[in-house]
Amino acid sequence: MAPEINLPGPMSLIDNTKGQLVVNPEALKILSAITQPVVVVAIVGLYRTGKSYLMNKLAGKKNGFSLGSTVKSHTKGIWMWCVPHPKKPEHTLVLLDTEGLGDIEKGDNENDSWIFALAILLSSTFVYNSMGTINQQAMDQLHYVTELTDRIKANSSPGNNSVDDSADFVSFFPAFVWTLRDFTLELEVDGEPITADDYLELSLKLRKGTDKKSKSFNDPRLCIRKFFPKRKCFVFDWPAPKKYLAHLEQLKEEELNPDFIEQVAEFCSYILSHSNVKTLSGLESLVLTYVNAISSGDLPCMENAVLALAQIENSAAVEKAIAHYEQQMGQKVQLPTETLQELLDLHRDSEREAIEVFMKNSFKDVDQMFQRKLGAQLEARRDDFCKQNSKASSDCCMALLQDIFGPLEEDVKQGTFSKPGGYRLFTQKLQELKNKYYQVPRKGIQAKEVLKKYLESKEDVADALLQTDQSLSEKEKAIEVERIKAESAEAAKKMLEEIQKKNEEMMEQKEKSYQEHVKQLTEKMERDRAQLMAEQEKTLALKLQEQERLLKEGFENESKRLQKDIWDIQMRSKSLEPICNIL
Repeated sequence: MAPEINLPGPMSLIDNTKGQLVVNPEALKILSAITQPVVVVAIVGLYRTGKSYLMNKLAGKKNGFSLGSTVKSHTKGIWMWCVPHPKKPEHTLVLLDTEGLGDIEKGDNENDSWIFALAILLSSTFVYNSMGTINQQAMDQLHYVTELTDRIKANSSPGNNSVDDSADFVSFFPAFVWTLRDFTLELEVDGEPITADDYLELSLKLRKGTDKKSKSFNDPRLCIRKFFPKRKCFVFDWPAPKKYLAHLEQLKEEELNPDFIEQVAEFCSYILSHSNVKTLSGLESLVLTYVNAISSGDLPCMENAVLALAQIENSAAVEKAIAHYEQQMGQKVQLPTETLQELLDLHRDSEREAIEVFMKNSFKDVDQMFQRKLGAQLEARRDDFCKQNSKASSDCCMALLQDIFGPLEEDVKQGTFSKPGGYRLFTQKLQELKNKYYQVPRKGIQAKEVLKKYLESKEDVADALLQTDQSLSEKEKAIEVERIKAESAEAAKKMLEEIQKKNEEMMEQKEKSYQEHVKQLTEKMERDRAQLMAEQEKTLALKLQEQERLLKEGFENESKRLQKDIWDIQMRSKSLEPICNIL
């Protein structure tokens, strides 16, 4: 089970100091320590609209994010709070509270635009908080949404960054939730009740016409409809009498408006239940990549961020896989193994587990480059284990030979066999000791080779004893020499067979490893294909709904432009042929 990250309170993630956005390194350390899936909820809105109160409620706390009570923006930059997800076990909820937009002390909107863009790029659910109703003033205050294509690049290709290319942005952008505070209107149309979502969609209806005024009216609405096909709206009554609002967090629940309490509970329940896991993991890498791009005067590029994140995540996935392999081999392997196949079987089991670890932790491994790197490293470690196994066997056998044959060598030095019939006694003793050597278990794969070399090194001793043995006839000597040669030839033949067998086992193991990689790769690509198909179908359905809505409202030109997005998505879906056809 991955460890939980539970900060006692919020901390600064991105500081806004003298108009410069600077990442807090301590916050990055916290984010890099998160190993669980992450749900990121960011809130943006004009200053002094109660954003921090809602975020504290999502954290399940009464206090946390600072609630100011003056006309100045209280939160500066972007603050974060990491807590265990209340409704999703083994998930981390990251709440991002942003600097209030339109602060009278800042004088320009440059930083506001970047804060708005960063909140969208980092979150899986984006909450826009405003006061009152959705009127033209509210839309004018939301002008930041019309600047998104000026602030963010979907990919690194030049000349492909406009509202008409919204399909490229939708795959990266979060769900959109508009919260309306101190809402006093009755939710009804022509005397019939409507939902807050209906109210939002009615407010996003476009105006017919191509004049400047119609364009100014339609632009923010069109951007919201195109960039955020998944959207939701919540309305909130006044929380308490105005004189108590400055100390809202200090009020007891019974002092608050019951309708407001119920609306906040409904909002929190929806956000916690419906906010998706952030598709791009490695939140600390995203923060650093985007802020560095802004600081260097460039536009944050989502495609480049994905590639940079993939490099980091996949390199770490390879390291995790190798560490798991070495841990498993260290626990399972006892050198020397009795046979080479025993070692290769243990390697194959550990290799399969290591590949599973990599697949679980990898992210967009384009062309399986990192999986191939993993395969090469696992093969190198297998070869290293084979060398270690061979050396351990040799060392073990050498020590065993010294222990078993040492007394025989001492007898030869003492002249025990330098007498008639001594040669025969020597060979009999030698055979007894060879049998004793063979009976000792777990000598490893070098047992025969080491014994062969040892006996070859003692052939001069045997020849000397044979020459001094006066009891042997010349004929017997010749027979004995032929017998020794025959034994040597047989031993050489067996050794060659052993070498061939080892080579065959190694080739078989390489083939099995290759097939295992292909199997894992096929399953991974099939899962990715299914996921991509599901995402494309979901996006297509949303786009078709939007097109239908535009047609009903009579905006045929907008509908035609939207058809381009639909065609792009359909072409992408057709290109996602089954993995079996690719391989």
